[in-house]
Amino acid sequence: MGKLKIKSGDKVIVIAGDHKGIEGNVLRMLLDKNKAIVEGVNMVKKHEKPSAANPQGGITEKEAPIHISNLSLLDPKSGEATRVGYRMEDGKKVRFAKKSNQVL
Repeated sequence: MGKLKIKSGDKVIVIAGDHKGIEGNVLRMLLDKNKAIVEGVNMVKKHEKPSAANPQGGITEKEAPIHISNLSLLDPKSGEATRVGYRMEDGKKVRFAKKSNQVL
């Protein structure tokens, strides 16, 4: 697996699929599957048995993973989808938005 350009905590937009155009923050990255869990995107209903943590049981909604090829980072300046680049600044490797050239 190569290095992923999206990290948890990033603000992303869905660029393909059923949820196209929805923005959200990355809650978790699943590196082994190249997927991300994005806040409020790809919601699925899950039937849960009653347990100590959830004594009522029932149907809950939670985020399902979405493939990173369907996600694009949001430009901090314009709020549009942008690609990610890397460069060296003061001896440190930093990510930057290719649209606005701003450090992420």
